[in-house]
Amino acid sequence: MGRKEGKMAIYTIGDLHLSFNDPKPMDIFGENWANHEEKIKQDWIAKVKPEDTVIHPGDFSWAMYLKDTVKDFEYLNSLPGKKIMLKGNHEYWWTTVTNMKKFLKEHDFQNIDFIQNNSIEVEDKVICGTRGWSLVNERTVQEKKLIDREALRLELSIKSAIDKNKEIIVFMHYPPVVKQNIDNEFTKVLRKYNIKKCYYAHLHSKSINDAIEGNIYGIDFKLVSADALDFKLLKI
Repeated sequence: MGRKEGKMAIYTIGDLHLSFNDPKPMDIFGENWANHEEKIKQDWIAKVKPEDTVIHPGDFSWAMYLKDTVKDFEYLNSLPGKKIMLKGNHEYWWTTVTNMKKFLKEHDFQNIDFIQNNSIEVEDKVICGTRGWSLVNERTVQEKKLIDREALRLELSIKSAIDKNKEIIVFMHYPPVVKQNIDNEFTKVLRKYNIKKCYYAHLHSKSINDAIEGNIYGIDFKLVSADALDFKLLKI
């Protein structure tokens, strides 16, 4: 059965880990990462229509500076659909949303947007989220500050979506729930605003086995890092 006329789809995949400017071997994550950019591209082209949206929850490019991401954004810009991006832990090139949008405009990269303290409407849904932070490290004073800041950013993003009266879907880069810490700052925010779906990335190789997925506190959690999805976009 084909897609209903006028009904767009939403897909997601995290951790593209592109490095076209200064190639970085990805086999540190496993042999399955060989030629991963082409695997993702072929699946993307096969699934995504121009009217669709793809959410990328972090770790898009290994570049250190925005000016060095041109080739990576050329790859993304060549793919169909609107793209919504969140910051990952390797996103050293990420500056202010204003600067990044200016950069995209200068290079004529279209249909790409960013989430940072804001939300973006996609038909009958609103996309929210933040990078998050590691919940498995020992809680130093600095780690606590980072987690609190990211929890606040998550709440700001969700608050910006509440009055739109649409389903709110949350994306994060770091896992918002781990075996050692299920009742944490992030799950408290998700529960406070009655969020039902949360997608996250970050975990690779053997770490994928540590992912907590399924329904917890009434929230459906799903890992969407590239290798966890076998380099295929997930329709949500």
